[in-house]
Amino acid sequence: MWEGERLIEAQLKRGGKTQVADQSKGTPVVVPMVGKIIAVDVKVGDKVEENSQMALLEAMKMEIPVVAPVSGTIKELNVSVGQTVQADTVLAVIE
Repeated sequence: MWEGERLIEAQLKRGGKTQVADQSKGTPVVVPMVGKIIAVDVKVGDKVEENSQMALLEAMKMEIPVVAPVSGTIKELNVSVGQTVQADTVLAVIE
């Protein structure tokens, strides 16, 4: 959930369970809607700049870039090409 410009909580939905991403471990990057990951442009350890594309999501016959909300280093990567994701799935964590 966004509070002003600050993400205070993100949910990860897998196997019917909902988990809350711990923001103290970094900034979660969440998928905006249900779709299929068609490209992943980063790997763990990569440095990213704010607003740089991290992945490409196909949804409703559109390609939607998922961008870094902050600059930093990829600490976790939770998706792969071909994976179907739900809205608010945590794609990665940036530290």
